[in-house]
Amino acid sequence: MGPGNRFYLYSISITAALGGLLFGFDTGVISGAITFVSAHFHLSSHMEGFTVSNLIIGCIIGASLAGPSSDKWGRKPILIISAILFIVSATLAAIPRTIWELIIARFIGGLAVGAASVISPLYITEIAPKKIRGALVSLNQLTIVLGILITYLSNWLLEDTGLNNWRYMFAAQNVPAVLFLAALFFIPESPRYLLKKNNFEKARNILIKINGIQNADLEISEIKNYPVRQKINIHELWGKGKRIIIATILLAFLSQTTGIDSIVYYAPKVLMKVGFQETSSVFLASLLIPITLMIFTIVAMFTIDKYGRRPLLLIGTSGMGISFLLVGFSFLSPTLSNYGVLTGILLFITFFSISLGPIPWLYMSEVFPTRVRGTAVAIATNVLWISNFLVAQFFPWMVDNLKGTSYFIFAAICLITLLFVWFMIDETKGKSLEEIEKVWN
Repeated sequence: MGPGNRFYLYSISITAALGGLLFGFDTGVISGAITFVSAHFHLSSHMEGFTVSNLIIGCIIGASLAGPSSDKWGRKPILIISAILFIVSATLAAIPRTIWELIIARFIGGLAVGAASVISPLYITEIAPKKIRGALVSLNQLTIVLGILITYLSNWLLEDTGLNNWRYMFAAQNVPAVLFLAALFFIPESPRYLLKKNNFEKARNILIKINGIQNADLEISEIKNYPVRQKINIHELWGKGKRIIIATILLAFLSQTTGIDSIVYYAPKVLMKVGFQETSSVFLASLLIPITLMIFTIVAMFTIDKYGRRPLLLIGTSGMGISFLLVGFSFLSPTLSNYGVLTGILLFITFFSISLGPIPWLYMSEVFPTRVRGTAVAIATNVLWISNFLVAQFFPWMVDNLKGTSYFIFAAICLITLLFVWFMIDETKGKSLEEIEKVWN
């Protein structure tokens, strides 16, 4: 038999990555809908903020539950549950009679986003051959960006559909959610999870379809050489992998506190502050952000396995810091103001897309041992969501009170991140998961 069925590998990877598309759609749809929701329910600024941010609370809970549950029952069942939750959320968000019904619907969506944010990249990591693992896991980041872009376009197309336009915006999510659910029934369980549960024959059959007989048997032999099935308590885990745990948690934290959410959530607000008007120019300028994200995430997919995780992180964090310096100085300069800020933002997005966009999701799915991978990835993902929440919550105050100084603060965090990567992040390019796992055994 040949080297494996690449079409099969790509098909199941894309299916799992649809969780990322719904992640992007669900987090992005509120940006277009919130103005109309606020007017419909006569929301105060406090309630408007909570209507947006309660999704992140659901994400934290969903991620917390998904990791340990996937270690116990498997990756595929949790993906199916997340798809069902996406459908329930989209349906309920389209028909609320009160704002609390909408908030509950969005919270359910948060549970789905949290689960998908853990399991989609984890699943792809466990099925991917080591030589292209980075590119395949980056599919998840690409679909997140694609989901955000689709949301921008969907919201724009539905804006003029009348008083119920916001209901249609939420309901539109049912299309990719139903497709995701249907496709999940045709993918296999993660072979590494099956091996962990001693289901060697089924795992071997899946690995043969992915890699061919010779590579499948070599991979199974390699996995058997490591004690992937033994129990391990938290004290031993911390003792053997303390440096990796700290590095992964800090990478997740810094990936958000370097300022990406100040752009994704608040780009229109920032652009209006520096001279863009609340017209089509703001929409078109904002639309450049997900387009740039998508283009350079594709670039990352083709470079991450060639050049490695660490070099891209070093280049990316350096470029992000310089980009935010440009944004900060543009705030202070009457001649640079609007287009200087937009240029700096797009440069930041470019460097983020090849580094702190895809790599933290990949790294956290690679470095933990199979026996605790789901739980450990959930912990790191929760740190990411908490830092996401902090930036989303405090950036409006920062830009209103500190203005361009906000971006000098983010530039300083980018410098800290650069030093952190230099001293703390090890390269994982070209290594099997079992080779990476050696430090834990």
